[in-house]
Amino acid sequence: MRIAVIDRDRCQPKKCSMECIKYCPRMRGGIKVIEISEDDHKPVISEELCVGCGICVHKCPFHAIHIENLAEELQKDIVHQYGVNGFRLFRLPLPRKHKVVGLLGENGIGKTTALNILSGKLKPNLGHMDHEPSWDDIIDEWSGTEAAEFFKTVADGRLTVSYKPQYIDRLSYHKGTVQDFVEEMGVKGEGLEALMGRKMSEISGGELQQLAITIATEREADIYFFDEPSSYLDIKNRLEMSKKVRELARDRMVVVVEHDLAVLDSLADIVHILYGKKGVYGVVAGAKGVRHGINLYLSGYLKEENVRFSEEITFEKHPPREIREKETLISFEGLRKTLDGFELVVESGEIAKGDVIGILGPNGIGKTTFVRMLAGIIEPTEGSIDTEVKVSYKPQYLTAEDKMVSLLFSENKRHFHPLYEKEILLPLGIADLFDKNLTSLSGGELQTVAIAFCLSFDADVYLIDEPSAYLDAKQRMKVAKVIKRIMEKEAKAALVVEHDVYFIDMVSQSLMVFSGEPGKRGLARGPFSLRQGMNEFLRDISITFRRDEESHRPRVNKVGSTLDREQKAIGEYYYEL
Repeated sequence: MRIAVIDRDRCQPKKCSMECIKYCPRMRGGIKVIEISEDDHKPVISEELCVGCGICVHKCPFHAIHIENLAEELQKDIVHQYGVNGFRLFRLPLPRKHKVVGLLGENGIGKTTALNILSGKLKPNLGHMDHEPSWDDIIDEWSGTEAAEFFKTVADGRLTVSYKPQYIDRLSYHKGTVQDFVEEMGVKGEGLEALMGRKMSEISGGELQQLAITIATEREADIYFFDEPSSYLDIKNRLEMSKKVRELARDRMVVVVEHDLAVLDSLADIVHILYGKKGVYGVVAGAKGVRHGINLYLSGYLKEENVRFSEEITFEKHPPREIREKETLISFEGLRKTLDGFELVVESGEIAKGDVIGILGPNGIGKTTFVRMLAGIIEPTEGSIDTEVKVSYKPQYLTAEDKMVSLLFSENKRHFHPLYEKEILLPLGIADLFDKNLTSLSGGELQTVAIAFCLSFDADVYLIDEPSAYLDAKQRMKVAKVIKRIMEKEAKAALVVEHDVYFIDMVSQSLMVFSGEPGKRGLARGPFSLRQGMNEFLRDISITFRRDEESHRPRVNKVGSTLDREQKAIGEYYYEL
């Protein structure tokens, strides 16, 4: 089966010479493979007449055309297609009562489309472009399966839904206080008492996420959908959220999209892997047990379907136990910062060339304040910082200018280091976004651009605040590799504020640990070795991790389990001996 997909946003016929038509061999032979749409004056490719030579793909100056050859048996499994030459989703996950069903896959391959179909927001068209199928047609398509019974409840309006959206940042646009919003949503807002009097525009990303999750869980529904519920939450809150969501599945259905694999591991019962090509097509693989499913995803290979969908993500069985002697790049002594009733104390420490230092701690404990002091954005109340270094800073919360991505990089090129195109833009795929406006980017795309922009500057220290937000697991791996490579090759240093344990495990050689009372006082210690730092941090929150025997990835131990008790007894909160 051959599919032809045109990215309508990228396609710009007024700025090209219609290379797709000009160079198509069949068009030159008189066969009308490509015609011009009367609606938007953009090309339409006939999949039946296309021979899949790929010339139009390579000749298109805006990289807007994709021709893919797929397994013929997928044709009968098409669930939805977004117009002629549009994205296609094949197969669907099936919600199950008493189970948390996880969806795991890259951004842009149909996870949100699947949620919208299952929640009744989007009626599947089964790939029919000439007519809209009736609900009877849709139910007949899955006749004799549990999916047919599920869609009967959707069609009859008997399925009540609670939906936690992906982009919770947009909640901050709501005028009024948290209490006003909670009342408008018709829920009690238990556990949000400390936020009730504050304006929606003033609360943090983590607080917005907690608000969205609370509203979703307090609604009475038959099925609950959570799209990326861990973003901006600290590790402890992520695990508390997992427990809260799992309780819903005692007598109801729950479906979750989550990229933090440690959280997904503790949250889901079964997992569906989605694979495909971003913006082109997505395929939903069959249900797997959560441990097996995550390990398959990390391996990048589905044995049952004989599909290699990505490169393997690997973890070290044992982390580095000693920090090598390195040349000091920046030092700080006895820092203290008081700010609006909050006090942060930072013990003396130093950062070496080539270091990638993870920064761990709960929200509201001063991590971003420390990063901003090093960046020179705010001055410490006491103490000193070696300021003889150039700093590049990626903030936690991103805002998009009305500007093309290509212009953002071209107008700052004189400040970039010489290898930024080869070492950063190419591996992170930024060139593919050059023709887009920053305001039109998805959350994951904007995050990737912000990381690339930060790393491209010719600086000594790179301060990167929560880089994993809205990135899928594969993107996180790419970002981690790029950060490590830049620091090692250029003898620079990076400080990475992050809550994703997998990301910290992949990117860091050492850790700084923040503890204290959120909103009131914070204490920063380190840098420690990765092993010591993780033990210090996890001891504070009384959580232990083990290594998966197959993939060596970190896995959360159930509190009170045999392994949890054993590791706490010997003080090994993160690594098996």
